[in-house]
Amino acid sequence: MQTDSLIGTAERSPAMHLAGLVLAQLGIAAATVAGQLIVVRWGTGPVVLLYLLPVLGAAIYSGLWSSLAAAVVATLAYNFFFTEPVHTLLISSPASAVTVAILFLVGVVTSSLAGSLREHALVARTHASRNATIAGFARRLLSCVDEAAILQVSVEEIAGLFDCRAVALAGEDHLHIVASMPAEHDLSPADIAMAAQAIASGKPAGRGIMRGPNLGDWQFHSARVAESPGVAIGLAREDGAPAAAGHQIQLLDNLLDQAALALSRARAEAESRQLAGLRERDRMRDALLSSMGRDIKPSLNAITAAGRALKRAGAGDRTDIATISDEAVRLNRYIDNLAEVVPDIAVKPVTIGDVTIDLYRRTVSRDDQAVHLSPKEFAVLAELAKHAGRVLSHAHLLRAVWGPAQQDQVEYLRVAIGALRRKLEANPGDPVMILNEPSVGYRLAAP
Repeated sequence: MQTDSLIGTAERSPAMHLAGLVLAQLGIAAATVAGQLIVVRWGTGPVVLLYLLPVLGAAIYSGLWSSLAAAVVATLAYNFFFTEPVHTLLISSPASAVTVAILFLVGVVTSSLAGSLREHALVARTHASRNATIAGFARRLLSCVDEAAILQVSVEEIAGLFDCRAVALAGEDHLHIVASMPAEHDLSPADIAMAAQAIASGKPAGRGIMRGPNLGDWQFHSARVAESPGVAIGLAREDGAPAAAGHQIQLLDNLLDQAALALSRARAEAESRQLAGLRERDRMRDALLSSMGRDIKPSLNAITAAGRALKRAGAGDRTDIATISDEAVRLNRYIDNLAEVVPDIAVKPVTIGDVTIDLYRRTVSRDDQAVHLSPKEFAVLAELAKHAGRVLSHAHLLRAVWGPAQQDQVEYLRVAIGALRRKLEANPGDPVMILNEPSVGYRLAAP
């Protein structure tokens, strides 16, 4: 499917305009010949109507300007062949002058109306085709279950519709190609920089959008996903021309909006699955701790009591009895320590001002309204809440949330803290809940 037929009002090519003019002139010539046969018997009255037919045909086939040209030629032909004196452009009779003028006016009005109807029909057909294209694209996206599949479907559709190459770039830290059509593409550092600019600004960048040297062959557009790293879609044509320009940008924006919605859905579903997994893990841990306290501790207590009884009775080897008793006490203490893995703070919600953090249920609310946090954002907030009032170093938070391999990536932590402040603080620029200790780390205000 060609994008020219999908975007805006379809424009006729110069060759079609010329063909329309030629056909209109042939129609005027045919009307002239037929008028010569009619005028002998019925006069010039019916001849005027004959000249309106090629004018209407030009309006329907070629548009307004072709029909206006046909109206002018038809008026001159009628004047030349059917008004006295004939075979001249002079008009001797006032009635003939009025007839010629009316013919011209009727031709102009008819051309305008027919051209307007044609344009409206083309616009309606174009909108219907574009809506069908977007609906088909949305249906394909519904079958995708992860971001990689969504982006692959997106670049395939865009490459087919715009007859170009297409790539999708994403990444929290460094942009990289996630999907492409055709399969292999190499992007230069300048192309990567253009893609990053499109994501950061939310505006297109690259060939056909910006002016300047070293723009490369690619044009990049962003598919922005709320509160998540964006995605850049790149388009490039083999002939070096801009892949999307003018009215084509509107269709591309609509397709990118559909892709962004699908990405938001996929990320929300992934976060939901991750949250469900964490809740299941917490449930199993609580069940295990409960089982240990209910089933194992009585047995250990019985072993300890039996050891003491044997010691009092003087039966058996005293060394073995002492070893059994000591190990039972040590295991008992170990189970007590395990039971404290979930402290009271993990059961009772932490309330700081108008923000409530429920670590047990993994929910956060502000003014009794639920606040959506990404898994990383919640993990950072949970670690701060477990040690509310204490300063936690950058390395501690990075190890706890991202793992030991990322403990030097302070920028990750700053991004998460910035997002938390925007969602939880009344004035993110002057935080009172999540406080910064310069060169050390962060601290959650004490409840």
